[in-house]
Amino acid sequence: MSERGTPVSPAEFTHTALLYRGPEEYVSTVSGFVRSALENDEPVFVAVPGARLNALRQSLGEDLASDHTVDMNDLGRNPGRILAALLSFVERHPGRSVCVVQEPLWPGRSTAEILEATRHEALTNTAFATSTATFLCLYDEEALPPTVLAQARRTHPLLVTDGDAWASDTYTDPLSVSAECDRPLPEPAATVPVLVFGAGQTALARQYTEGWARGTLLSAARRRDLVLAVGEAIANSVAHGGGRGALRIWTVEGRVVVAEIRDSGRLLDPLAGRHRPHPTSADGGRGLWMIHQLCDLVETRAADTGLTLRLHVTVG
Repeated sequence: MSERGTPVSPAEFTHTALLYRGPEEYVSTVSGFVRSALENDEPVFVAVPGARLNALRQSLGEDLASDHTVDMNDLGRNPGRILAALLSFVERHPGRSVCVVQEPLWPGRSTAEILEATRHEALTNTAFATSTATFLCLYDEEALPPTVLAQARRTHPLLVTDGDAWASDTYTDPLSVSAECDRPLPEPAATVPVLVFGAGQTALARQYTEGWARGTLLSAARRRDLVLAVGEAIANSVAHGGGRGALRIWTVEGRVVVAEIRDSGRLLDPLAGRHRPHPTSADGGRGLWMIHQLCDLVETRAADTGLTLRLHVTVG
């Protein structure tokens, strides 16, 4: 149970964490939220894990439009993909108030996924600050670790427990929370060779990645995804990361291929890669966006010494 503070007041953008207990409260509260939005003629987007999505479909029936729902197991496998989908939904309804239900953190998430999903929740406040939207984010109070629930209170200005809405006493500046997610990355279990690349050597680095990927259990399609993602990261390093970088590739238990690219660049826009760039935009960001779409997890670490990307592609 969260500590309760000051009762909330309406806001143009509302970002609320529902700390629920059990499937009955989950379905009842979310179904009520969706029906209320539809009665107000507000478009609704629902992104929750598959089993919970099925329960909501049974409760809401035809009220829950299939083209406004997505299995978060697929969309949120890489938390860096979620914001782009939500922003796209909001952009499809200009001038209208919209409602979003999302559950980016569920029991069983890895430590790396939890960090990137927490970053996503924090940056949601930045990405939608000027939007007319109501977000309801779902947290299983009985099954999630206390640290995850504590972060939910820091990334959401509003909390709902036992049907009551309250202002969070521990809500924290989104960029501060995102920066806190830049924790040191663990080293691989064994020593991994390092390929240093620079301008004019991007093709060599791609060939190295392709040759390395052929020795893994990745399918041909997933090998292409890995090579394309690494190629985009390398191109970014050469163009924006000081003209050079370092590449390492390894596997984890034979099931996950990890490619790490380090350079001396800076990530000036914390939302870079998390929204789809306009086709005619001159601001760039396409490479990072593609990387997020191609990989099962992208770990981003921005430090004074430079930028590190770890790209995970899973077998199967």
